[in-house]
Amino acid sequence: MPHVTIVWFRNDLRLDDQPSLRAAVARGAIVPLFIHAPEEEAPWAPGAASRWWLHGALERFAAALAEKGAPLLIRRGPSLATLLAVAREYGATHVAWNRRYEPAVIGRDTAIKEALKREGLVAESFNGGQLFEPVHVATKEGKPYQVFTPFWRALLARDEPDEPEAAPARILAAQPVGKATKSVSIAALDLLPAIDWGAAMRQRWTPGEAAAALRLDRFLEHLDRYDTDRDRPDHDGTSALSPHLHFGEISPRRVWHAVRAAVGGRPAAQIERGGAETYLRELGWREFATHLLYHFPHTPERPLRSDYERFPWVDDPVGLRAWQRGQTGYPVVDAGMRQLWQTGWMHNRVRMIVASFLVKDLRVSWLTGARWFWDTLVDANLAANTLGWQWAGGCGADAAPYFRIFNPQSQGERFDPDGAYVRTFVPELKDLPAADIHAPGDADTTTLARAGIKLGSTYPAAIVNHAAARVLALAALKTVTAGKEKPDKPRGR
Repeated sequence: MPHVTIVWFRNDLRLDDQPSLRAAVARGAIVPLFIHAPEEEAPWAPGAASRWWLHGALERFAAALAEKGAPLLIRRGPSLATLLAVAREYGATHVAWNRRYEPAVIGRDTAIKEALKREGLVAESFNGGQLFEPVHVATKEGKPYQVFTPFWRALLARDEPDEPEAAPARILAAQPVGKATKSVSIAALDLLPAIDWGAAMRQRWTPGEAAAALRLDRFLEHLDRYDTDRDRPDHDGTSALSPHLHFGEISPRRVWHAVRAAVGGRPAAQIERGGAETYLRELGWREFATHLLYHFPHTPERPLRSDYERFPWVDDPVGLRAWQRGQTGYPVVDAGMRQLWQTGWMHNRVRMIVASFLVKDLRVSWLTGARWFWDTLVDANLAANTLGWQWAGGCGADAAPYFRIFNPQSQGERFDPDGAYVRTFVPELKDLPAADIHAPGDADTTTLARAGIKLGSTYPAAIVNHAAARVLALAALKTVTAGKEKPDKPRGR
């Protein structure tokens, strides 16, 4: 009698390079199962944009499984009770899943594995989402890394990640051994927003494994320009694979080896500086983020650098609302925040700019920004979100020192020199010449009138003076550092 395995899918909605699925298929029949239990991930249950993506991802994944003759079973949680019930209904002997590394999920999965074993089931988990598991990368002293460069060197010193494995050619679907509860419909999970703000996201994104593979292929066509184009929000220079990676619609191993193949298949450590090396390094940052979250599970809520817990953050609901709505009076900041709201995504360079503006110009806590991104990003990944916001706040691993404060005007002028990005997302400024588009407050009245702009009416005046805000931010920093750090010269970055 063949074994029956429940394959518990979570953020790994693909058939390609799917280790838990391959192990189960090799053993016998499977029950593909998705359990909707967002409350088990509290306090970081998926946000609105993530739920929108999940709806589409589940639709496409269910269709792919159906083509293989193995329909996706969808149930509501709790997860343990659901797994036990499905095991009884299908006579399952094994339960398999791919590991996740969020603190709440680690705690849940550990308890579930122990409970399943007590019930006589074989419970096994696999690495399906990382190049290397975070527990297997450590310093010579056996400690976790807190600086990226030595972490990256340690990764390059290892053997290459395993080659990705193709999707199973055939899948044998298990049949119920008695009466089984029907699958819940995807629509019944109520993942889509009540108010349809997803029109722009539907134009921008197609969830699913097939779309992820297509996006990778298109990115590889201009891989050689990645190192120069990736900082330009006015260019289509990034891979935009982050939501596909987050939902596991493509594996990082598949991406890693595709990039290597594009430059002749050389080992990563031997690839010279350029687009391929830079992109592999970005995959390294993804690994580093998970490494930090795994080893420092308190960081989604508290700074890694504990001295920053006494930083005097400001409660500024008016400024926060202006930031959230893209109405700060700083065009590149506003373009980024509007891109986020409309498309569920923001260019990485602009993420750094808007984060700096919130935590340094407005001195609103990094955690407030992290929460907003969590709800509005389709690629809201707890490890990456935490690393990014603590980097901006100067309070995390390998963080930018708090005293390095981005100047939003000069950042816009440097990375969106013609104003194309701003014109796309802040259309009320579209008729301003490039020389003025990043500083409309400095434009003369004639230029503003010709562009149809009335500051404070058609476009907001700057809600804060950057130079003055910088002085206040540095003064606030002194309450934390008190002689530990000396601010460097103004950089105007």
